[in-house]
Amino acid sequence: MSDAHLDPSRRHDAVLLFDVTDGNPNGDPDGGNQPRTDDETGQGLVTDVAIKRKIRDTVSLLRGDDPRYGIFVEAGHALNTRIEEALKASGDRSADAQRWLCEHYYDIRMFGAVLSTGGKGGAGQVRGPLQFTFGRSVDPILPTDHAITRVTQTRQEDIDKGESTEMGSKWTVPYGLYQARAYFSAPRAAKTGVTSDDLAVLWRALTLMFDHDRSATRGEMKLCGLYVFSHPDALGVTSAASLTTRVRPTLKNPEKAPRRFEDYALDLDLTDLPEGVTCTKVVDLWP
Repeated sequence: MSDAHLDPSRRHDAVLLFDVTDGNPNGDPDGGNQPRTDDETGQGLVTDVAIKRKIRDTVSLLRGDDPRYGIFVEAGHALNTRIEEALKASGDRSADAQRWLCEHYYDIRMFGAVLSTGGKGGAGQVRGPLQFTFGRSVDPILPTDHAITRVTQTRQEDIDKGESTEMGSKWTVPYGLYQARAYFSAPRAAKTGVTSDDLAVLWRALTLMFDHDRSATRGEMKLCGLYVFSHPDALGVTSAASLTTRVRPTLKNPEKAPRRFEDYALDLDLTDLPEGVTCTKVVDLWP
């Protein structure tokens, strides 16, 4: 495997392919937690926020004891407290506080953050070098609502009335193959201090994130493909779309509903790549 995808001085455009079987990859809290969909096309959606949450949680597992790999957006911790800590360590200078935060928090260094909510006007805003799109299923999905029961009650008064079970529901997607894209800007990475080790942690986290985020709700999820197109320089030599559209999964039998990733053929077109552009197959489950 080439190490080009580990070079923070180069621009990178990446494609992720992941699937779900009998699970809910990203519930919509405004829609009774049913799987997110495009109302017009029926395609499933997974937000960029959900993807970044999985990366954050996996980085914590990989490098949790390393002070350079703290996670800023973390459950149970107030953001303003951390911003004020940075301001205190930096003599209330906003630019120095941003540098301090980038050095201590991996997700700020990679994704950026709005830091203007802390005391004394906060620390401004950091524009991160790494951005994700929504994940979108290749084909329409068919969310299914399952009625379920349990043998215990929530309230004692219901037991006193003689009730012995309680009804509920659970949403799943029988199967969906999703595609998301990631874009890494080398000039912004230079400003936040991204290193080769940071990129290695990113790609490692993406390969592991579904294995360490399992739940009965999400069913079976896995990363099927991760393809990183690396440019020869910081700005790049061609558009991102001209590279990411080279990854094309298509149903082998359009008349049959897909139920596994092998039901798709993957066309990865690496012919006539622009000079200096390389493609690293970090994960590729297709033979």
